[in-house]
Amino acid sequence: MLLTSFKGPGEFGKLPFRFLPQAFDLSNYRTALHQLNLPLLFRNSVVATLVITGSTLVTSALAGYALAKLRFPGRELVFRLMLSTMMFPAFLFFVPHFLILVHWPGTGGNDLLGRGGAGLTVSIAALVMPFLVSGFGIFLMRQFMLSLPDDMLEAARLDGAGEFTLWWRIVLPQTKPVTLTRLTFVNAWNEYIWALLVSTVNPRLMPLPVGIQMLQKHYLRGVLFSGLK
Repeated sequence: MLLTSFKGPGEFGKLPFRFLPQAFDLSNYRTALHQLNLPLLFRNSVVATLVITGSTLVTSALAGYALAKLRFPGRELVFRLMLSTMMFPAFLFFVPHFLILVHWPGTGGNDLLGRGGAGLTVSIAALVMPFLVSGFGIFLMRQFMLSLPDDMLEAARLDGAGEFTLWWRIVLPQTKPVTLTRLTFVNAWNEYIWALLVSTVNPRLMPLPVGIQMLQKHYLRGVLFSGLK
């Protein structure tokens, strides 16, 4: 892949395949730096991914503990409603989410009724707001926390531990949500459709996946035009 990046437009995909480029060409790197602000794209991706991952872990662990170890009226109904959110594809809610961000009161030039401006679509919050809570994450954490013995928690309660102490000092160290962290991180980093929608409103919010796709289209156009000459 590194050697291919030094090949010219006419060499990529050419048969017979040549492992080494005919002439080391830096035009691909110049084009990438000229077409896109790569440091800004990288910053957007890193910030959005870290915020989404952190928020998903915290909310999933808290909600999972409540649904697994606390007794309150309507707990099963809340759990079923949460599961129902997993039945619908994420892109089904993109238009409602976008309209909510556009009409967010008091931001982006909006008045208190959410009119007159762009709302949160002009800030980095637009990239992360729809993904701060994950129904799958809550389900995963809840199912694992069900396996923890209730006797251990009851013994800690008798010693005077509060619910937050139980969650922080006993439950959370035993869960170690490595799998959820990896899945959330990868999904947040690779998010494309929502990021493309937000980038059309504010190009400065463009993350790396959208930028890379734009570079690919630019490259394919270059190959096509070179073949027509």
